[in-house]
Amino acid sequence: MQRPVPVIGLVGDYDAEVPAHQAIPLALRNAGLALKMDVVSKWVPTEDITDESSVADFDGLWCIPASPYRNTEGALLAIEHARRNVIPFLGTCGGFQHAVVEYARHVLGWKDAEHAETAPDAQRAVISALECALVEVEDSVRLLQGTRIAAAYGTDSMTEGYRCRYGLNAQFREALLNGPLRASAQDANGDVRAIELDAHPFFVATLFQPERAALRGAPVPLATAFVQACAQHATR
Repeated sequence: MQRPVPVIGLVGDYDAEVPAHQAIPLALRNAGLALKMDVVSKWVPTEDITDESSVADFDGLWCIPASPYRNTEGALLAIEHARRNVIPFLGTCGGFQHAVVEYARHVLGWKDAEHAETAPDAQRAVISALECALVEVEDSVRLLQGTRIAAAYGTDSMTEGYRCRYGLNAQFREALLNGPLRASAQDANGDVRAIELDAHPFFVATLFQPERAALRGAPVPLATAFVQACAQHATR
């Protein structure tokens, strides 16, 4: 019996100069090779996402780095679609940031939840400027036990690369992560570096960019776990 081919939507605004955008297709290709299956991915510009039908045909959605997006609402709509319809979801860097905003608005009911990069005067900026920008920086990450990301990597610590200036606002951390959304990775200071959603087949977002490992020929275990979840969804 031939395996179904998962089709993955890459939500964001493609730029050939962005290292993460160069890395993601490689990470998905390598994941397919590891799982011995074909994988199809398609770039989905945020300005093309006008309603759920724009992303309804995908077996998984990866919200990619390089924000602010040209259409923030389009990115949030795609994330909400994945969350509500139990579609496998992976967010990295900007994808992490917007997954937090989407959850705050549509699960917690914080209609005024914002990202400080695009709404610097917001009273409820759930994503705010980091005290120390993580631009082209590598740092240690501790993976929390019992999480999907820890299962994917098979370890409790690793070193990952970043290119971001914004992260989870500590002021809202307890309220945001006091439910099905939980922290799944932290840095040495205890700051949240990855989140995941319970009661969902695969909803993981990282502030770091694990896909970059593919640029140096290394596997990306989180991408492999994501593709596997997408393949399971494709069999439905």
